[in-house]
Amino acid sequence: MSNIKLFNISISEEILNKIKKQVNDYPWHLMPDGLDWTYGTSKTYLKELCDYWTTTFDWRKSEQELNKFNQFTTSIDEMDIHFIHEKGIGENPTPLLISHGWPGSISEFLKIIEPLTNPKKFGGISSESFDVIAPSLPGFGFSSAPKRPWGPRKMAGILNKLMTQSLGYNSYIAQGGDWGGAISSWLGYDYPEFCRAIHINTLTMRHPDPPETPAEIEWEKSFEIEQIMENGYRTQQATRPQSLGYAMIDSPVGIAAWIIEKFNSWSDVENNEIESVYTKNELLTNIMIYLVTGCFNSASWIYYGRREEGGRILSPEGDRVEVPTGCALFPAELLSWPPRTYVEKLYNVKQWTEMPRGGHFAAMEEPQLLIEDIRAFKRKLTV
Repeated sequence: MSNIKLFNISISEEILNKIKKQVNDYPWHLMPDGLDWTYGTSKTYLKELCDYWTTTFDWRKSEQELNKFNQFTTSIDEMDIHFIHEKGIGENPTPLLISHGWPGSISEFLKIIEPLTNPKKFGGISSESFDVIAPSLPGFGFSSAPKRPWGPRKMAGILNKLMTQSLGYNSYIAQGGDWGGAISSWLGYDYPEFCRAIHINTLTMRHPDPPETPAEIEWEKSFEIEQIMENGYRTQQATRPQSLGYAMIDSPVGIAAWIIEKFNSWSDVENNEIESVYTKNELLTNIMIYLVTGCFNSASWIYYGRREEGGRILSPEGDRVEVPTGCALFPAELLSWPPRTYVEKLYNVKQWTEMPRGGHFAAMEEPQLLIEDIRAFKRKLTV
């Protein structure tokens, strides 16, 4: 544990001023007017967001909100891994590793960390407290980037070392959506002696055998149709991420457009109004993490890395994650869930919750629903 160092986010004024100037100087006249979210990010909304960005948004307040949590870095396999580590206030807190995905960051968890660590303050009971560990994934945010793309399985190995070697936990629970769901799956599959249970709100894995029941077959057909309009970014980042990186590395507006399109289309928005779910400050805080750390390129590598690791298949032999698994199904999830019969081929499902609302970024969209489901899952593990 001597390897662990305190960390505090403090971005230089030079970097902040450069970003602001680039946003101010963006050549809006070169982009056509009158096109809505159907074709990608709405110019009308993006320009509104950028005007707010340069006149009202205060990164220092975002820094302050992030820095209210205890943050650290540690070296694991020559990688500097950044993480939030908040100790639970209660009897024998359960270690909980929560992992973000793309295009997210640790800012996704700002609404859930304190209720999980200090449940009594929020009307819960102290025996349900967690030690929350929320890392920036390798290549994302304030963690350093690998020299070439890594997939979620390799990242899972790094995070298991964080939990067991760096922090000294004998066991823990892993939770995640998006890539965090894939990482949690690999933690439960590869390290069941340490990761004693997982809770996921996105299903990324697949069984090697095709769907069998009529409901499973129908799900597969509808899933393929649903993904047609979402596959562009995924194909680009899984095949030629570096080419995209060159275009984005010096364009804050470009990065903002690329990211908020996903937050709009993957979330449970009303009437295509992204701010029915998120505030401008929330959106910009996440975007700024990509900008101030210069991580857009290396963060996109995880798609390439997964392809090299074998894609979505959990086990070519058909093995499953045998540790207890909780599944939280939010109705506007980008990756629509298959029937439970299919999921049980992949996981030892002990909890299956169909949520009344919410989408892909559950910790930001519906933090209370997610918190309650994690607590309920913990109770099942202790019965």
